[in-house]
Amino acid sequence: MRVCIVAEGCYPFVVGGVSSWVHSLINLFPNTEFVVLAIVANRSLRGKYVYELPKNVTEVHEVYLDDVDWSASKKRRKRMKKEQYQALRGLILNQKIEWNLLFDMFQEEDISLNDLLMGEDFLRAVMECYRLKYSQVVFSDFLWTMRSIYLPLFIIMKADIPKADLYHCVATGYAGVLGSMAKHRYGSRILISEHGIYTREREEELIKAKWVQGIYKNIWIEQFRKMSKLAYTEGSLVTSLFEHARKLQIEVDCPEEKTMVTPNGIRVQNLQNLSEKTKEDEGFINIGAVLRVTPIKDVKTMIQAFGFAKKREPHLKLWIMGPCDEDEQYAEECFELAESMQLKDIVFTGRINVRDYLGRMDMTILTSISEGQPLTILEGFAAHKPAIATDVGNCRGLLYGESDDYGAAGIVTHIMNVEEIAQAMVDLAQKKEMRLQMGENGYRRVMAKYRIEYMQETYWKIYRDFAKSMNLEWNEEAVTVPDIEQEPAERGR
Repeated sequence: MRVCIVAEGCYPFVVGGVSSWVHSLINLFPNTEFVVLAIVANRSLRGKYVYELPKNVTEVHEVYLDDVDWSASKKRRKRMKKEQYQALRGLILNQKIEWNLLFDMFQEEDISLNDLLMGEDFLRAVMECYRLKYSQVVFSDFLWTMRSIYLPLFIIMKADIPKADLYHCVATGYAGVLGSMAKHRYGSRILISEHGIYTREREEELIKAKWVQGIYKNIWIEQFRKMSKLAYTEGSLVTSLFEHARKLQIEVDCPEEKTMVTPNGIRVQNLQNLSEKTKEDEGFINIGAVLRVTPIKDVKTMIQAFGFAKKREPHLKLWIMGPCDEDEQYAEECFELAESMQLKDIVFTGRINVRDYLGRMDMTILTSISEGQPLTILEGFAAHKPAIATDVGNCRGLLYGESDDYGAAGIVTHIMNVEEIAQAMVDLAQKKEMRLQMGENGYRRVMAKYRIEYMQETYWKIYRDFAKSMNLEWNEEAVTVPDIEQEPAERGR
């Protein structure tokens, strides 16, 4: 069976939880051929992989959302056929969308996106949408917004898609559109694995965004919803990391019978027998934040909270461990904030090997404004470290437990609540017995539910069932939670 991983904005270009999950999944099934269809921003990232591709990845195909129109033919503009126009109109008005007609049009005809977006057919459909729904805004602004919304979608629908038996989409959105188009073109199957709920995440981003205002936020949100609905409709199975996420999928129109919870898994054995504290750590209580220095991780709130906590507990030291080059402007603002607060005991390490640092930490921390089921919390648990985390994604379930009685493995706080986060730092620093017990609780929880072997067993069954349903060979040996030897963990999120 040939599996195509369809990923947006992550593997193999960006380190992070989703990318690490994809990399682990591919490595778990060495006898299966994988191809990667990666959606990235633009051609400046071409070939700049931050992961060494496993041997069973035979091809990588890249699609750029911000790209030029490569239909260089200087032909007279063609008008759409009646059924094509009706499909375009249905898409723009969000009325009974004939996706397959659109797929055929973009895949089989040499369409100039510039001619299409500047042409009469697109203008006519947009004008009808404007009259029916948005006549209160300035039409010229509305028209250019619609062009900016549909350009990346049309680029996606023109993309060359590698042939595979199963398209494993690591999100809905644009990845789901590619998977759905491949299903229509090749008769393949679609598996969707959401780490966060794509539509909800885009809504949160758009609500906070400054580049889009007023009613245009709603128009963008509707666009992401219609793409996700397509993926949920065409997918055979839709997985999520925890029960609350599964319920959210159902709320945003995913058929309940297609949903399944498949928790994350980590290589626990890689995080045993770690190095203890060094001379550099004497007298310090170390807080470790393994993350990408980006706005979604809200590192600024973490720094501010640390500043308040440090005044009450002078022995605290904060280690921010992970790459600072994904959003260099934000990273620079974080450096300047730490300097302006005169916080000497903050260390920005850059990208690291988790094993080299995690044993030196007394606790881990995440102050994110959005998460799924953070691997960094699970890794901390494997090293017997409690966590402080904001109440996003599955953080509450990881720290306080879901249907188990292991007890609290850390402290959950509200998003952007500097006072609560500072208090949590002080509490774990000053209550050593509680801190150690929470670390043990986390270790017991990760051993019971979140080992990589459990994830491997789950996806072995999923892939096997897909292969069986398509009368294809599945060459991986049966998995019964084996004790497999793994390579050292290396990730800087």
